[in-house]
Amino acid sequence: MAAATAAATAAEEEARLLRLEEQAEHGGGGAWEYLSLARRLRARRPAPVLRLGLSLLNDASARSRLASEQWTLYEQVAVAAMDCQRLDVAKDCIGVLSKQFPGSVRVGRLEALLFEAKGDWAEAERAYALILENNPFDQIVHKRKIAIAKAQGDMSLAVDYLNKYLELFMADHDAWRELAEIYVSLQMYKQAAFCYEELILAQPTIPLYHLAYAEVLYTLGGLENLQTAKKYYASTIQLTGGKNTRALFGVCLCSAAISQLTKGRNKEEESSELQSLAAEALMKDYMRRAPSMEALVAGMLKNMKLS
Repeated sequence: MAAATAAATAAEEEARLLRLEEQAEHGGGGAWEYLSLARRLRARRPAPVLRLGLSLLNDASARSRLASEQWTLYEQVAVAAMDCQRLDVAKDCIGVLSKQFPGSVRVGRLEALLFEAKGDWAEAERAYALILENNPFDQIVHKRKIAIAKAQGDMSLAVDYLNKYLELFMADHDAWRELAEIYVSLQMYKQAAFCYEELILAQPTIPLYHLAYAEVLYTLGGLENLQTAKKYYASTIQLTGGKNTRALFGVCLCSAAISQLTKGRNKEEESSELQSLAAEALMKDYMRRAPSMEALVAGMLKNMKLS
């Protein structure tokens, strides 16, 4: 109920933002209200923010009415300008802020972001290093260093930075997921599995983590990994109310692979109920959503001896 209410509120505010944008863009006023709402919602709409923000900053009377809020607007316009590759505008805004707030860490971050926008990675790294000397727990700066490594295509360095980041901020689930995905891209599946284990421990009701963990274990292969993968595919099915097609396929594939590995050997008793139910659910799913694929799926399941 709470989640539904939150989603409805977010949708209403997004609709209000779009109405204000259209109104302000057509000269109907409300530019500051739009910019304030965009900032509060963290909506990334750089082009209208740049246009409307500059219209206020270039109007001396409008700027004076904002009083101290004008500095927030300078910052907002600087970031939007970098997104739009208007680096001249970003430089001017940051210059004004630097003069008003000399030695500010917040302005220092903007200066480093401008180096990034120019592709001057070495200068950006140096700027961030200076900030971290004074505050080694600056979360935003650590994230920017990770982003720089990824932008340069240096995934090994990104992994190193992410591991250092997680030593300081180990409760950051997004960082664990990002690290897992990079490990998968580097085919470092054991390390990826560890990341997904951390995520499942922290947020055990999110089916995405169960599914990703199962897929990493399936990729690793081996009887024990396949058996565990099958369990996590099953938990994904349970958490999604039986509606995850990928997990249904996963159960079938694990069952077939386990059967091949244990053929002709004594094996622990495997219940065939789960794979039979998964195969049946898959067929129903394809009959409902993609009937043209039904014969293909039926043939695949037959080859796996699951139908």
